[in-house]
Amino acid sequence: MSFLSSMNISASAMTAQRLRLDVASENIANIDTTRTEAGGPYRRKMVVLEARNENSFKKALMNAAGKSLQQSTGGARVSQIVDDTSPLKSVYNPEHPDADEDGYVQMPNVDLIKETVDSMSATRSYEANITAFNAIKMMASKALEIGK
Repeated sequence: MSFLSSMNISASAMTAQRLRLDVASENIANIDTTRTEAGGPYRRKMVVLEARNENSFKKALMNAAGKSLQQSTGGARVSQIVDDTSPLKSVYNPEHPDADEDGYVQMPNVDLIKETVDSMSATRSYEANITAFNAIKMMASKALEIGK
């Protein structure tokens, strides 16, 4: 694995974590949204991450046989953004314009504590990948200096 592949892995993870942070921010921004364009209250969104693995048995066999110069890369990617299907919160507020006949309003299933923890986790993961990226950059720089 070359140092460029290592940089690509860290960069893909930073991109995925940035999107995760964006989704957590959107959830927090819509914590009180009771009407959406689709109708009904806002539903919390969740990011599904998966390994970005372009390896197949055929590619591994070709690499092992020396017939392929293509390096396989890894990393992370967002496979999808899904709506959280957990139940909505019912809040008694008979004066709210979206209240039902009993005075209850269906509120989004967004929990501020969960979103804060997700934001902190995404931020820490992003920072860890920046650290790895900078370490790879420093090793490559040192290797180039030795070659002079």
